[in-house]
Amino acid sequence: MDLNSASTVVLQVLTQATSQDTAVLKPAEEQLKQWETQPGFYSVLLNIFTNHSLDVNVRWLAVLYFKNGIDRYWRRVAPHALSEEEKTTLRAGLITNFNEPVNQIATQISVLIAKVARVDCPRQWPELIPTLVESVKVQDDLQQHRALLTFYHVTKTLASKRLAADRKLFYDLTSSIYSFACSLWNHHTDTFLQQICSGDEAAAANSLERTLLSLKVLRKLTVHGFVEPHWNAEVMGFLHAIFERLKQFLQCSRSIRAESICRDRLEKTIILFTKVLLDFLDQHPFSFTALIQRSLEFSVSYVFTEAGEGVVFEQFIVQCMNLIKMIVKNYAYKPSKNIEDSSPETLEAHKIKTAFFTYPTLTEMCRRLVTRYFLLTKEELTMWEEDPESFTVEETGGDSWKYSLRPCTEVLFIDIFHEYNQTLTPVLLEMVQSLQGSTNMEDTNAILIKDAVYNAVGLAAYELFDSVDFDQWFKNQLLAELQVSHDRYKPIRRRVIWLIGQWISVKFKSDLRPVLYEAIRNLLQDRDLVVSINNKSFGLHIYDFEFRTDQFLPYLESMFTLLFQLLQEVTQCDTKMHVLHVLSCVIERVNMQIRPYVGCLVQYLPLLWKQSEEHNMLRCAILTTLIHLVQGLGADSKNLYPFLLPVIQLSTDVSQPPHVYLLEDGLELWLVTLENSPCLTPELLRIFQNMSALLELSSENLKNCFKIINAYIFLSSSEFLQMYAADLCRSFCELLKDITTEGQVQVLKVVENVLKVNPVLGPQMFQPLLPSVFRGIIDGERYPVVMSTYLGIMGRVLLQNARFFSLLLSQMACELGQELDQILGNMIEMWVDRMDNITQPERRKLSALALLSLLPSLNSVIQDKFCGIISISVEGLHDVMTEDSETGTYKDCMLMSHFEEPKATEDEEPPTEQDNRKKILALKDPVHTVSLQQFIYEKLKAQQELLGEQRFHALMETVDTEIVAQLQEFLQGF
Repeated sequence: MDLNSASTVVLQVLTQATSQDTAVLKPAEEQLKQWETQPGFYSVLLNIFTNHSLDVNVRWLAVLYFKNGIDRYWRRVAPHALSEEEKTTLRAGLITNFNEPVNQIATQISVLIAKVARVDCPRQWPELIPTLVESVKVQDDLQQHRALLTFYHVTKTLASKRLAADRKLFYDLTSSIYSFACSLWNHHTDTFLQQICSGDEAAAANSLERTLLSLKVLRKLTVHGFVEPHWNAEVMGFLHAIFERLKQFLQCSRSIRAESICRDRLEKTIILFTKVLLDFLDQHPFSFTALIQRSLEFSVSYVFTEAGEGVVFEQFIVQCMNLIKMIVKNYAYKPSKNIEDSSPETLEAHKIKTAFFTYPTLTEMCRRLVTRYFLLTKEELTMWEEDPESFTVEETGGDSWKYSLRPCTEVLFIDIFHEYNQTLTPVLLEMVQSLQGSTNMEDTNAILIKDAVYNAVGLAAYELFDSVDFDQWFKNQLLAELQVSHDRYKPIRRRVIWLIGQWISVKFKSDLRPVLYEAIRNLLQDRDLVVSINNKSFGLHIYDFEFRTDQFLPYLESMFTLLFQLLQEVTQCDTKMHVLHVLSCVIERVNMQIRPYVGCLVQYLPLLWKQSEEHNMLRCAILTTLIHLVQGLGADSKNLYPFLLPVIQLSTDVSQPPHVYLLEDGLELWLVTLENSPCLTPELLRIFQNMSALLELSSENLKNCFKIINAYIFLSSSEFLQMYAADLCRSFCELLKDITTEGQVQVLKVVENVLKVNPVLGPQMFQPLLPSVFRGIIDGERYPVVMSTYLGIMGRVLLQNARFFSLLLSQMACELGQELDQILGNMIEMWVDRMDNITQPERRKLSALALLSLLPSLNSVIQDKFCGIISISVEGLHDVMTEDSETGTYKDCMLMSHFEEPKATEDEEPPTEQDNRKKILALKDPVHTVSLQQFIYEKLKAQQELLGEQRFHALMETVDTEIVAQLQEFLQGF
C-alpha cells in the first residue's frame, strides 16, 4: 500500500466508518477489514492518528484499528504478520512525539505502545525506555504528561509477564531505572505540596496527576521488579517514605474543596499509596516484616483513634482495615505448632505482631469496631424507611469486604476475634451484659449500640460457643425483644432474628424450635422488617441439621401463606429470589406435606416467570422452587405440565441465549419431572429433541444428561427408543471417541439399562456400539470400572438374547479374521480372568448366570472353559447366598417375589415414581427372579444328561477340588 496514494483513500473510508448511517458505515467497515492484512496499512493509520488537524473521531478510529492490528498481526508467527521493515518504521514513529492533545487518544496510544513493548522490548526496541526517560524530563507540560502516561502503561505491561526469562528482563529493567523513578516521584510530589501550600490549586492538580502516574510506575517496579526487595535500600526507603507522604497528603485534604478535581485526584493518590503497601505485603510478606510495626501503628492510629478525625474518608479506612487484616491473617507470620519448624523470618514477624496487639490495643479496636463502625448510619436508617427492599447491611459475599466499609469492618472483626479470642471474648461479653434488660425507646443511640453488639455476637458465634449459653439468652432476653412491637425497636427485632440465624447451627436446642417458629410467624407479618433481612435469617431456621418436621407442621400453613403474600408484594428481583429461596427450603423440608398449600404458588409462578424475562437469576430461583415443588407433589406434578414443560424446553435449549444461566437448574428440573412422572406424555417426549445438542456440548452437565436419558428409558422404553434410539446411538458413538473414563462408563450404563428394560429390541437398537464392547472384553480393557460395565452389557446380551449374541459372535469372528470358537474362548477366558473387576453383586450374579447359560454344550471350547465357568458360579454363590439360621439351608438373597411399597421414615424421602418403576422392573430381571443355586443345579444336570455320567465326571475333575466341595455344600438338598 503506497503511503501517498493510500492515505487519502484510507482517510475517506475511516470518515465513512464514523457515520451513523449503516448504509455508509457497513461497507466502510468491510473495506477496513480487507485492508488489515495489506502491507503499509498500519503506517497509513499512524500518519492519520498523529495528524492533529484531522477530525477527532477519525483519529480515534485509526488508533483503535492500529491497536487491534497489533493484537492480530504483530507477532512474527501470526498469519499475515507485519514485515520487520514496517514494524521498525512504526516503532520509530510511535515515539517520535509525545504531544497528543486529546486525553482519550493519548491513553489509547500509550496502551498500543505498551502492547508493542510486550512483544519487542527490550530486544527489538532497546531505545523505548531511554526515550521515555528523556521525555519525562522535558519542561513542556503536555509532552511530559504523555511520556509519563506511556511510561506507566509500558511498565504495567512488562510487569505482567510471567515467564522466567521475561521476569529476568524486568528485574534488569527495574534495577536500571528505579533510582530515576524514585527521584521523579519525589520531584512531582514535592512540587504538588509546594503548590497546594501556596494556594495554586490549578497547578497543584496538574502536578498531582504526574505524582499519581509516577507512583503507579513505582508501584509496578517495587512489587514486581525485585526478587528480594528488602535487601535494596532504595526500595525500603521508598516504602517507609509512603507513611510520611500519606500524613502530608491527608493533611492537605483539609484545605482542598470537597467538590474540586484536585480533591478527587488526591484521594486516588492516597488510595494508591495504600495499594502499594497491600500489593507489597501480598507479594513479599517476609520483605514486609520491617514495615509491620509502622503499618499497624499508622492504620490503627487513623482508624481507631482521634488522629483520623476530619481527615480520613471511607475508602481510606477500608484500605487501612485491609492492611491490618492481611497482617493479622498472613500465614507467613504464623508459627508452626512446633516452634522449631518455623523459620526465623516467621518468628520475627510473629514477635512484632504480638508486641503490637496488646490488651489495651485489642480492647480499643474491638470497642471502636462495634460501637462506631457497626452502627447503622442515618443514611441507612433513612433508606430502610424509604425503600426497605434496597436496604441490606449484610455481608454480600465475594470480595465486597475489600471495597465496602461495613463488610470490611465485619470481616476485620471476625479475623481479629478469631486470632485473639481469649483476650476479646470477655470484652464482648461485658458489652452484652451491659445491654441486658429493656432499652429506652427514646434513646436512638442506645438502640443502635445494642444492634451493633448483637451483630458482633452473631459474627463471633463459633468463637463464643463455650462462653455463651445461647438457649438461656434466647429464653430470658431475645424472645422478649422479638415481641416488642414499638416502631423504633425495629432494628433490634431485625438484628435478633438475624442473630438467631447465626447461632442456629452453632448452639440452639431443638425443644426451643416451636417458640422460635411462633416468633418468626409474627415477624413475617411486618413486610418492611422481613425484606431488610438476609434470607438466611429465616431459611436457616428451617434448613439446619436438627430440623424436625413434626415441630414445624403446626406453623406450615400460616408460614407458607405469609411467605407467598410477601413474594407477591415485593418488587425487586433480589428480594423475590430471597423469598423464593425460603419457600424452596420449606417445600424441600416438608416434602409431600406441602401439597394442600401450594395451589396459590402454582398459580402465581407462571406470571412471575413471564415478568422475569429479563432477569435470569430470578428465573434460576424459580427453577429451584419448581424442582422442590415437583419433588413435593410427586405424581401430582403432572398437573403442572402446561407451565412446567415449556420452562424445561426453554431452559435446556442451547440455541436460546438464556440457557447460559438456566441450563444447570433446567436439567435438574427436567430430571425430577421425569422421576416423578406417572406416564410419558407426547409433550414430555418432544422435549428430548434438546438432548442431541446438549450431548455435543460435552460440558459438566453431561452427567445429568445421562440421568435424564436413563429416566426416559425407565419411564417408557419402547415409545422413547422407537423415536430416539438411532439419534442416541449416533451421539454415543461420537462421544466415545473423545470422552473421559467416567463419561465412557455413563454412556455404557445407558446401554446396559436399555438391555435390562428391553432385552429383545435393545441389542438391535444399539448394535453399532456392541462390537467395541466385545472388542474391549477380549482385548482386556485396562480400566476396571469400564471392564465391569462391558461385562455387564455382554452378560445381558448373552443371558437374555442368545440369538443376537450368536450373530454378534459371528460378526466379530468375521471382523477379526478368527475362528468363531477361538473368539468365544478368548471372551470366556478374559471374563473369568477379570471377574474381580466387577464389584456390584448384581453384575457378579449376572456374569454367573450368563456364562452358565452356555451350558449344556458339546462345544469343545465351552467344555475347555468349564472350570472357569464353575469357578465364577461358585464366586457368585458366595456373593448372593445367605444361610437361614432356622433351617440351616441357603437361599438367594437377591430374589424378589412381589412388589412391596416401602415405608419411608421421617428422615427419608418418599420413593419417586421412578423408584417404583425400577422395583417393578426388578421383578422381571433374571438377576432378581432366577435362583442362582437352582440355575447351577439345572445346568449341571442338563450337562450330565448330555455327556453321560462318565464324560461328565471327567469334566468335573477339571475343576479344583476345593471349589467342587464348596459347590456341593451350596447344592445340598437338590
